[in-house]
Amino acid sequence: MHSGMSLDLDNLPENQTITKDQALLLLRHQEEKYQAQIDYLQEQLRLLKNELFGRKSEKPPIQDHNQIPLFEKQPEDSPSLSSDPGHEAINIAAHSRKKRGRKPLPEHLPRVDVIHDLSDDEKMCACGHEMSRIGQDQCEKLDYIPAKIQVLRHIRYKYACKHCEGVEDDGPTVRIAPLPAQLIPKSNATPGLLAHILTAKFADALPLYRQQKRFARLELELSRATMANWAIKVSTLCRPLIDMLQQEIRGGPLINIDETTIQVLKEPGRRNTRKSYMWIYRGGAPEKPVLVYQYAPSRSGRVAETFIGSYKGFVQSDAFSGYNRLEKNPHIRLLGCWAHARRKFVEVVKAKKKIRSKRKNPKSLADEALGFIQSLYKIEKKTRNQELSFDQIASLRQKESMPVLEQFKKWLDEKAPIVPPKSLLGKAIAYSLDNWERLIMYIEDGRLKPDNNAAENAIRPFVVGRKNWLFAGHPRGADASATFFSLIETAKANNLEPYAYLRYLFEKLPLIKSDDGYRSLLPQNLSPEKIAGH
Repeated sequence: MHSGMSLDLDNLPENQTITKDQALLLLRHQEEKYQAQIDYLQEQLRLLKNELFGRKSEKPPIQDHNQIPLFEKQPEDSPSLSSDPGHEAINIAAHSRKKRGRKPLPEHLPRVDVIHDLSDDEKMCACGHEMSRIGQDQCEKLDYIPAKIQVLRHIRYKYACKHCEGVEDDGPTVRIAPLPAQLIPKSNATPGLLAHILTAKFADALPLYRQQKRFARLELELSRATMANWAIKVSTLCRPLIDMLQQEIRGGPLINIDETTIQVLKEPGRRNTRKSYMWIYRGGAPEKPVLVYQYAPSRSGRVAETFIGSYKGFVQSDAFSGYNRLEKNPHIRLLGCWAHARRKFVEVVKAKKKIRSKRKNPKSLADEALGFIQSLYKIEKKTRNQELSFDQIASLRQKESMPVLEQFKKWLDEKAPIVPPKSLLGKAIAYSLDNWERLIMYIEDGRLKPDNNAAENAIRPFVVGRKNWLFAGHPRGADASATFFSLIETAKANNLEPYAYLRYLFEKLPLIKSDDGYRSLLPQNLSPEKIAGH
């Protein structure tokens, strides 16, 4: 048998004879193979345990004073981490701490004075004279007045002419004032009640069955079915607003896209256990952001492709393969997400075998990668602190971010061949390299962001709600949910209080007859002062 022949214990022929040295070599190779499999499985197990029982934040624990977390407040003169193993001397700036104690109560809250005084007998001094008041002590305590249900009784007086027999040429002699325009005709729901129900469900994640119990405590019987029907009817009336929000998103320079699961019952031709999806799109003018939620039974990239239509500009998402079809449009440029790239390396840190010694503190390869990414985000923090214009941001990125990116790319290329590709670190490196062109695209335009956190943050309110109401009973309910999440989250993004906005919207909506009227009700076209003073 040739000594250079490759050996494999699992595929060795039955009658094959080998030398002692070949057998030892074969066993050694087999041991290395099994050890690699064991290391991979143990790495996966440690990561799973960390996800179940460890920190929920992606930030790795700080191991020494030179390791600065990515997203926490940092001193202005603190150094950024890089792949350079050397340590720089730093000076920690002096700082002052806020005085601890109870915060004063808001000045805008009404005050009710509760006077505590001595009785006339207690005001008499032992010498026989009446004591004089020399001052007062005062403390403030918060009180709560429970919600109050009231009935608005619309009374319309009728008028008739006693000198006419019944009918005039221009109509009947009996006249009555018309009812105000109603959002839902023949319904006893007011704009205030509808705004309260929808804000409670879609802003505060309070399911309708819990709201039913709260109304019952106020001695009002209001069924879930009634509230659900109201929500669906109102969402239909709001459809023109959603169409306009979609147009606003297509008119901006960037669209952030993300999606999450939703269970929808009674979908035609689908089992109740099948997953459906809620898509989120964030775009529009950077100073007046717009968010639109869209229910779809599928996670196919066709959903996003159909939504953006003839849009021309940047689209930012995670690395889900369904978004690749968007690049078929020559007018669309797809951005990557550094938060996802960073998350891959954080998983490596979470799954490490041992906690590093604080004295020795040897940096792992994952720590080196996180150092590069942290340097990029430190530059982004500088753009926010200095309140730079979009052109200035792009210029600063070309000057400071580009060298860091070039150094990181060189580091990735050097480490990729020597790291096991199936390990967590190997997958993290491969993710960054596979998406590199998309990841670095953000430096071209100051309006772009390095990550897709804007869309991911917009998904969170929906996920919190889903944990409470669990599923949508019908596709119409899922569409209604998408409508109200769109209106509420766009209102929040434009500094409007959700309940105040919805009440204003529902009061004005029945009066609208034109596109300009609908456009005036979009959240980004309103201000808190206008809503408060209507």
